[in-house]
Amino acid sequence: MNDSDPTLALQPETPETNRAAHQVAIEKVTGLNSHHAEDTLAVEEPLEIQLAHGPLNARSLKSISVTMRTPGHDFALAAGFLMTEGVVRDPNDIVRIVYAAGSLSEVHAATPTQTSLPYQPTKNVVRVELAPEVVVSLANLERNFYTTSSCGICGKASLLALQTVCPPRRKNIFNIDAEILYKLPERLREAQTLFNRTGGIHGAALFNAAGNLLAVREDVGRHNAVDKLLGAEFLADRTPLRNALLLLSGRASFELLQKALMGGVPMVVAVGAPSSLAVQVAKDFDITLIGFLRDNHFNIYNGAEQILGHSSN
Repeated sequence: MNDSDPTLALQPETPETNRAAHQVAIEKVTGLNSHHAEDTLAVEEPLEIQLAHGPLNARSLKSISVTMRTPGHDFALAAGFLMTEGVVRDPNDIVRIVYAAGSLSEVHAATPTQTSLPYQPTKNVVRVELAPEVVVSLANLERNFYTTSSCGICGKASLLALQTVCPPRRKNIFNIDAEILYKLPERLREAQTLFNRTGGIHGAALFNAAGNLLAVREDVGRHNAVDKLLGAEFLADRTPLRNALLLLSGRASFELLQKALMGGVPMVVAVGAPSSLAVQVAKDFDITLIGFLRDNHFNIYNGAEQILGHSSN
């Protein structure tokens, strides 16, 4: 599948840049003086991901996730979520992605579900239709075997689950010069158009070894930004991403290392701190992991030999 595939283009998706930000009236205080002003906020809305799967004579439709995200690149987000959860392994597993008419709860209810959220069915529900031969493990989806910081699953169980679905990997041969690394956060910031307007949104970007920006995505959820980024590469049939690094504008969690692993990314670089389980994933799966990348320093948590141009004292 590629960007010209007519099945994927059946219902075109736009970046929704007009819905990604929202103007609000505020009272701005400086010292002891205040005045009326306007502020630009990053929009946060729910996205329901529905999955249609099974043989042609017995299709099933299931709502598998609701995530709070910034509107835009919703199809890539859905594809990235399914790829990083191990539901799909090849872009040809997906027949098409469309905006659905409404949430399943609304479809099956006598009256639409009442909610205080800005739930707009034509914009906030995405349906992914899989090829009839793709087998889906609903048990895996329902137990959500990849842990988050709040789910309470122990690190050992999470790592074992990850080992059962991770794609085959070659030895990590991705190298980059330390001097190039130092330049990447500024290049990411320059490319974050929505952050420059709102100051409240996460960014994720792919760079090559020369420091060239390959792609960038933004979202109020750091995991959504990565799903949008990796999902676009997956749909374009450019995964695994063995010749690119993933730069995160914030911290590096287990979940984000898991997504990098499933996308074949050999190096993850974070402006913030990694978690202990993220470091363990990096060590177990041969991913170079860097944290606290700032103006003149960074920490290497795994893969020091992949960073060129620095000397040990």
